[in-house]
Amino acid sequence: MYLNSMSCCHEETEHDHGKPKPDILLYGTMGIIIAACITHFIPADIPYLSDFSHAVFKLLKTVWWGIALGLVAVGLMNKVPREYFNVLLGRGDTFGGLIRAAMAGLLLDLCSHGILMVGAKLYERGASLAQIMTFLIASPWNSITLTLILIALIGLPWTLVFIAGSVVIALITGMIYMVLVKRGILPDNPNTIKTVDKNFDMKADAKARLKGFKPGFKFFKGIILDGWHDGKMVMRWLFLGLILASLISAFVSTDIMVQYFGPTLIGLLLTLLATTIIEVCSEGSTPIGAELVNRASAPGNGFTFLMAGVATDYTEIMVIKQFTGRWLIAFSLPLITVPQIVLLGWLMNHLQG
Repeated sequence: MYLNSMSCCHEETEHDHGKPKPDILLYGTMGIIIAACITHFIPADIPYLSDFSHAVFKLLKTVWWGIALGLVAVGLMNKVPREYFNVLLGRGDTFGGLIRAAMAGLLLDLCSHGILMVGAKLYERGASLAQIMTFLIASPWNSITLTLILIALIGLPWTLVFIAGSVVIALITGMIYMVLVKRGILPDNPNTIKTVDKNFDMKADAKARLKGFKPGFKFFKGIILDGWHDGKMVMRWLFLGLILASLISAFVSTDIMVQYFGPTLIGLLLTLLATTIIEVCSEGSTPIGAELVNRASAPGNGFTFLMAGVATDYTEIMVIKQFTGRWLIAFSLPLITVPQIVLLGWLMNHLQG
């Protein structure tokens, strides 16, 4: 029996009403990125165009693996029965369930763009709203790969402080969402299975499904097609974010940023403003955050740049709106997390002093 035998039906109903409309945002931004990559390899003395095309290629070269792994992860998750997620993540209305979501975010080695696709799929598979927000806050910049890079850039002590700070914010944020859902201020995930069979044995069920299972071409083709089909919701905003990030990267230098973002309250607030405006991937934000720690002697600003960049990320807000269908939920993320981030950033700057 194949693993996808209990997968929920995810086919869109757009075909029920005639020919589907082309996704202008998705294919328009994709076209711009492809054109920029082609231009990157063509010698041309056009300063602004060359700078932009080089920035697009550099950023895409940095994040492509995270995007690809994110699509594959989404495709694989389509093959896993929804009940498995309830067992692995635990109850979404308990602190233990939040800890599991935070640990999953810390251990999953994907960039901030790839993690969004996984988060959207987890929401579809029934994780609670509190768990989704905890997962998203805990995960992007402190994946295993980026943690090792950050250790090399700023040292082990500050890296551990940054990780601890992100987990604290993720868990506090998750608990706030649990309260908001319980009081009816925010709606919970309608995909959540309210009652789970207590006699359900995931190991026995998986063993029965895997018995005689031999993955072939059709299986892997299904993973790729499902990953792209479900990932398109994220990709349209991801591509737009890549374009915006490339524009900023091409025309705003790191030196200018560091010059004005010292370990003061004004520098901290300017850092918050900059990371809100600048759409940078987790790989791109890590060296910039390290610059703020090392050259500006402002570890709190570096932490704020990494964390607030995730919490106020344009792509993330749009994707959350997309898969939850609620603007209130999307904008609640920065409203809840940013005050916590600024407070911890301020404390870290004072610890440095």
